[in-house]
Amino acid sequence: MGNDMYSVEQVAELLGLHVRTVRGYIRDGRLRAVRIGKQYRIARADLDALTGRPAPAAGPPAVEVSSIVQVDGVDRAAADRLATLVLAGVNTQHDPARPLRVQTVHDEERHRMKIVILGDAAATADLLRLVDAVLAGGNDLLIGKETGDA
Repeated sequence: MGNDMYSVEQVAELLGLHVRTVRGYIRDGRLRAVRIGKQYRIARADLDALTGRPAPAAGPPAVEVSSIVQVDGVDRAAADRLATLVLAGVNTQHDPARPLRVQTVHDEERHRMKIVILGDAAATADLLRLVDAVLAGGNDLLIGKETGDA
């Protein structure tokens, strides 16, 4: 038998309870158990349900990144353009199973913009690369210069 099934005695020891108390929980339906012969066996998931511990997730662990990007020297029009670009970047490449949440805030007094990003590590990294590329080489976007028509 693996570690995912426990005897009444093991559960009593783990929880610091008397064996009779654990059996009472089983009889009352507070703790689910399977009767094998004359003994009860309690699954790890049922023990976790009793104690309120979340069941471990199957598969690789979920990773969520939170990032705050601060951009100084940005007026309202440039902040709006940057926010539109960032939100377009989020909406064009997103996995519905792992949504990327983005919020932008502009402080007009300080000419400062903050971009708050919450989500998957890879998607956050892609969005940060986009923001970096725009800020590093695309100042035309921020200062509102028009590109010349041919």
